[in-house]
Amino acid sequence: MTTLDDRALNRATLARQLLLDRAGLPVLDAVRHLCGLQAQEPQEPFTGLWSRLRAFAPAELSDLLLGKRVVRTHLMRRTVHLLAAEDVLAWRSRHDAMLRQRVLGVYRRELDGVDLAELAAAGREVMADGEPRTMPELTRALADRWPAHRALGEVLVAALVPMVQVPPRGLWRTSGGARHALLSAWLGREVDPPAPNGTDPAGVAMVRRYLAAFGPATVADVRAWSGLAGLPAAVASIRDELVTFKDERGRELIDLPDAPRPDPGTPAPVRFLPAFDNALLGYQDRTRIVDDAHRGLSVAGDRAVLVDGRVAATWTVDDGKVVVTPLRALTRAHRTAVGEEGRELSSFLSDGQTCGVRIDR
Repeated sequence: MTTLDDRALNRATLARQLLLDRAGLPVLDAVRHLCGLQAQEPQEPFTGLWSRLRAFAPAELSDLLLGKRVVRTHLMRRTVHLLAAEDVLAWRSRHDAMLRQRVLGVYRRELDGVDLAELAAAGREVMADGEPRTMPELTRALADRWPAHRALGEVLVAALVPMVQVPPRGLWRTSGGARHALLSAWLGREVDPPAPNGTDPAGVAMVRRYLAAFGPATVADVRAWSGLAGLPAAVASIRDELVTFKDERGRELIDLPDAPRPDPGTPAPVRFLPAFDNALLGYQDRTRIVDDAHRGLSVAGDRAVLVDGRVAATWTVDDGKVVVTPLRALTRAHRTAVGEEGRELSSFLSDGQTCGVRIDR
């Protein structure tokens, strides 16, 4: 079995994540290819797509949200993701059990004495008028029936009833709280029903799509990205279609046979990643792209700078200026490259008015 070292895995990840070369894909195709973008911070996906696409125009993503071609919803790992509408409809039922389990893990005491099926039905009844609501508004609407429970709105939105966050939430340069609508009402179609016993077409589709965007990877990586424990069976059902490798630690990696695996010596450009980017969070073992010492940066919401394909700095914005804080010493050439890319990012974030970049020492 061929061994792929961390550098080989790094270059494969960059290629699959559209970070080795900016792609000329339409925005919707990019969102589909990436299996969505983590998006609890509403403006972050715009930077994620700018770093991946040539001539990315933020209005294109806003138009897709307004046109209901992409939606913001809780899905993988019970976090808010920006996904193609078709993917949400196809995958939502496959996530139902995980979403409920994770909500119960957080709110078990608060939900003591609450029948979840009854709560879901009551939530759907409240939302049937088509009026988007915040989580607190949902909780207040159910207070007569469950007066002592304060988390009912979040439980409904994040687990029990498929919902979306409606615009203007998530539009370019807008702000405001999240308001939720029924997914089926928003898209005019019910989610795909669960598969019959013994079949898992949604799980199989997710495994294939994950490998196209993140592979080569371990089964544990697939689980870490999705939050789903039942995908090994989906992997097993298509194992004869896959190729296998091992990493430097001897773990089995699975992959699609024709997916790109660039030469490890391929140059990697500087890239600025948004907070919670799945290029980091999409793996159980993230050593292919970030040192263990900095593993928690993206979980904490820090934005990362890739230098030679690996996390080498964090970045933020101060009065329009991109401020870079290195995590290790950068060569003069790397500082120059970071500065050039940072100025381009500053121009993007400032609508063409470059405010510059500062690289701390």
